[in-house]
Amino acid sequence: MDNRLQMLTTWIRQFPGFGNTDVRPVSGDASFRRYFRVWKTATDGSSVPFIVMDSPPEQENCEPFIQLDRHWCEAGIAVPKIFEADSERGFLLLEDFGDQLMLDQLNPKTANTLYRSALDELVLIQRLSAPTDYPMPTYNTALLNREMALFRDWLLEGYLGLVLSNTEQSMLDTTFALLRESALAQPQVTVHRDYHSRNLLVREQSNRPGVIDFQDAVTGPVTYDVVSLLKDCYIQWPEEQVCQWLETFREKTLGAGLHRADSDTFRQWFELMGMQRHLKAAGIFARLAMRDDKPRYLADIPRTVSYLLSASKRQPALRHFHDWLTMVAVPRIENLIGPVPGQEHLAP
Repeated sequence: MDNRLQMLTTWIRQFPGFGNTDVRPVSGDASFRRYFRVWKTATDGSSVPFIVMDSPPEQENCEPFIQLDRHWCEAGIAVPKIFEADSERGFLLLEDFGDQLMLDQLNPKTANTLYRSALDELVLIQRLSAPTDYPMPTYNTALLNREMALFRDWLLEGYLGLVLSNTEQSMLDTTFALLRESALAQPQVTVHRDYHSRNLLVREQSNRPGVIDFQDAVTGPVTYDVVSLLKDCYIQWPEEQVCQWLETFREKTLGAGLHRADSDTFRQWFELMGMQRHLKAAGIFARLAMRDDKPRYLADIPRTVSYLLSASKRQPALRHFHDWLTMVAVPRIENLIGPVPGQEHLAP
């Protein structure tokens, strides 16, 4: 029996207009949160949909979501409005942005329009200050290291079963240090931290994407979110197109006063930041499969690792990492999970 669903249903039905509403599952995500759709009956008999977030307090503190949502709403960011909140029990009644994920709407004809809209929204997010009553965490040394360690702990040693030698451990430490220092050297802005095509919704009555899943926002590197978007773990685009979108974003953020980088510098930040994020993501996908019994995320590991391959190949300082990844990790991934895109072109 789903006790939390019973609690949620009782909670939502106490509000005017929701007395007889159905509670239908919409989706879960990579965390312990779940989402349901409910309907409010208007005085004329029509019904309006809303979303209820179920965020179990013992696993997911919803207070950061509440604080950030209210602050970002006031600043004009396209995040769902909160109509009711019970943070002790972890229930939120939210504006319904619909079901059209950007990922599902992307194709060669729509991509340019959708990405440019998403990049425009990202500039607005990056210009935000932190809420006065919620000091955002920073993307500091400890957090960057902890994220990259997920790659070693959960993917390499955990899922792939690799036993790393001291030389391999040292090589990874050197790689992580280079990526960490690059991230810390970048101008710092507000970072959504998971800004990609599964967390952006295409809305019928707006050209702006609806932004969700922002509760882990931090102050961090200026290229972090644009990497999440343009080097998406769930969809891949030609290099030339990615470079065009990136240059558009660089010019917009330069004009907004968020950095002073030229094209080459910004691209280098983007490449190294992407490697840090993809190390983290590959590790998280393995952890979701092993710890949380969500094996569907394994299918995203080969694409994510392909980004690591192509980026590391362009970095002379990471040649040892690239060669090791190509000769040791990738064959194991292809044997246990599936083919890594483009690997046939990336042999040392």
